[in-house]
Amino acid sequence: MTAELGALRDGRSASTLCARAAGIVFGADTGPAMAAELDRITAVDQAHVVMLAERELIGPAAAAELLREIQFLRADDFAELRGRRAPRGLYLLYESHLIERLGREIGGVLHTGRSRNDLKATVHKLRLRAVLAGLVRELLRLQAVTLGRARRHRVTVMPVYSQFQPSVPGSYGWYLLGIAEALDHDIDGLVRAGEGLRECPLGAAGGAGTDVRLDPARTADLLGFTEPVRHAGYAIASRDTMLRILSAAVLAGLTLSRLATDLQLWSTPEFDLVEFPDHLVGISSAMPQKRNPFLLEVIKGASGALIGAWTAAVATTKNTPFGNSVEVSTEGVAPGWAALDTLGDQVQLSISVLAGARPRPERMLAGAHHGYTVATAIANRLVAQGVPFRSAHTATGRLVTELIAEGVTSFAAVPPGELAARLGAALGTEVRLGAADLDPAEVVRATDFGGGPGARSFALAHTRLARRWRVQVRQLTAEERRRRTARRRRARAVTALIDGRAEARRPGNGGRP
Repeated sequence: MTAELGALRDGRSASTLCARAAGIVFGADTGPAMAAELDRITAVDQAHVVMLAERELIGPAAAAELLREIQFLRADDFAELRGRRAPRGLYLLYESHLIERLGREIGGVLHTGRSRNDLKATVHKLRLRAVLAGLVRELLRLQAVTLGRARRHRVTVMPVYSQFQPSVPGSYGWYLLGIAEALDHDIDGLVRAGEGLRECPLGAAGGAGTDVRLDPARTADLLGFTEPVRHAGYAIASRDTMLRILSAAVLAGLTLSRLATDLQLWSTPEFDLVEFPDHLVGISSAMPQKRNPFLLEVIKGASGALIGAWTAAVATTKNTPFGNSVEVSTEGVAPGWAALDTLGDQVQLSISVLAGARPRPERMLAGAHHGYTVATAIANRLVAQGVPFRSAHTATGRLVTELIAEGVTSFAAVPPGELAARLGAALGTEVRLGAADLDPAEVVRATDFGGGPGARSFALAHTRLARRWRVQVRQLTAEERRRRTARRRRARAVTALIDGRAEARRPGNGGRP
């Protein structure tokens, strides 16, 4: 029996899972995913060994041996572990390798004061915080593009649609500013959802802490967390940070799906408000005239995957005991990884289509005219002249009905004086209308109240969102800098321990220094 199998087949179990079951439960033990997981595991082990040595829970010689072997594995991209069976999971394969290489007296002390439970929870958080940082960074890129395009098209007049019907005049830039507002909330939601990633679970052990004199604050610091474990049971029992991030990701995905829905609708020949360059469309395999902005469909479909992943995660967690549970720690979070990758792809595609979308100003302005979008503004002008709003609303609505019946396509086709006379006759009073009252662009310029697209209102909103964007970028940059600093501290502590051991490696270590 090899040292590896001997290390595994002791204690309460005299055998391991069969290869088929182990492959299902523990996954493959080769490839990039294995290396990435071991990279996180060994980072945790570096911090743990440094702490154990500083607390004199293991000797400096054993710590140096362990850290040297871990360093070698990391530098070699874990080549020695590739292709080996992992009957009880990747961590125990790796620990068995250390025992095989260094003996139980050294390799067997690595797990002092620890369980696979708190190790797994910590590795989970290390992975999740990297994924979250990447998502926030990409959403900030998308928001920057959105804000830039919004400013560029702030006076590109188009209809504001309500229930797919033209309602009032707005601008393409103002529409995009609304998307930027939604993205601001989505980014803030993801950041807040990730607050649980500040706490390091190490020290929780199996879920009830430990009587070993650990220093959880030290390991937390070396791994870039800001807080040590506070309650062992919660640290092991819960993966709610993943669920919160998934929930926030669903909302971000909905924003992108709704944006894609509008762009897809507006790019149809029936609307013809937006067009896309050739590199953002596909051509039908059978219909040579057809240009398909299919990336928008991919963006929309991705939201369904996000919703499905969140549903699967919460359904798996439901009715599990509030303690260590594979359902929660493994099966419950499994859908989340692919879903968060999907959101990342969704954001990337949204950046491409939003940056590439070309609004058609003449068609947009024509839509504002033909949709009689200044009708509400006309009613408001009558109110300013002393007409009760409901009376003004009724009279203006009847006038629109009459003009459509007469084949008139917009208010601009009728002289303002004639329109005023017809409204006055309906209301039994004299009213006044000028050319500016019938011009969608002039109406847009006047909507400076209630968050409308007027110049002052637009500038205030854009300035506020740009300021918020800069704050979010600074916070993300500072957090990434803090984690890099933690990695450097850990590397220095590891090097100091290794350098403090001058003895050569024992024979049988493959000639490593």
